[in-house]
Amino acid sequence: MLSFLLRKILYSILVLVGVVIVTFFIRPPGDPARVILGQRADEQSLVALRKKMGLDQPIPIQIAYYFGGLVTGDLGKSTATERDVVETIAERFPATALLASTAMIMATILGILIGLIASSRPNTWLDSAVMSISLTGISLPAFVVGLLLVLFFGVALNWFPNSGYVDRGAAHLFLPMLTLAIRPLSIIARVTRASMLDVLGSDFVRTARAKGLTETSVFVRHALRNALNPVVTTISAWFAGLLAGTFFVEYIFNWPGIGLLAFNAIEKLDFPMIQGTVLFTSVIFVLVNIIADLLYAVVDPKVRLQ
Repeated sequence: MLSFLLRKILYSILVLVGVVIVTFFIRPPGDPARVILGQRADEQSLVALRKKMGLDQPIPIQIAYYFGGLVTGDLGKSTATERDVVETIAERFPATALLASTAMIMATILGILIGLIASSRPNTWLDSAVMSISLTGISLPAFVVGLLLVLFFGVALNWFPNSGYVDRGAAHLFLPMLTLAIRPLSIIARVTRASMLDVLGSDFVRTARAKGLTETSVFVRHALRNALNPVVTTISAWFAGLLAGTFFVEYIFNWPGIGLLAFNAIEKLDFPMIQGTVLFTSVIFVLVNIIADLLYAVVDPKVRLQ
């Protein structure tokens, strides 16, 4: 187990190093110094500000300085607000964590329930309807779902607010949470159904039925417990994805999290904040996946043997 963990940590460090390097080469085009000083700024002021920000150095030198700061936990300061990047991200992360966590809870509960209902009536109209709806949920991008929900529930029916944070009321959470939950909900439902049908066709399930156990006991105590491994893997992977992928949803609903922070940074060409948000979301994604792999190795003996 220790060697397994060490390999995971080493791979994760390499991934994060790659993320930092790639981020430097795909930064949005433009001159941050001109954005800060304005279009009428003189050339001397622009040159001085670029030097102060380190933008006059070649990209490899900038990367080396950035890694030097990472060693001490320094991600630099925002060029737009002059605030520390780490401090700003720490303030915004609770909003993203709240949105992702509630969306994942909704997706997990409803996804497993819908998958169980579909697997209990395989090859019926109910099964076909559930799977068709879930396929639609998988196919629609989050920003499309968000806009549709705003138009229907926010504008046409006026049931929920279109934007804002929970400090104005819990109702502000519903639409962004639902938007973020629909896709993982659909995938969890399909994985649960497929896993349950696979387990229900196993020899030990037929043996349990032959012993005279009730269908409910066979379904819940025997089949469900053995069908949860792929479901748990799917849930953990999607939770990491939700934490790192709330960008469009936060932008649509003006949710004050990491995603909205990153969008604002891109609009202002705030390179330190862009790099900080990308690196932070990458770290979260990597950590959640390591924890998921460890839990899966504990739950499934076959993984430990491998």
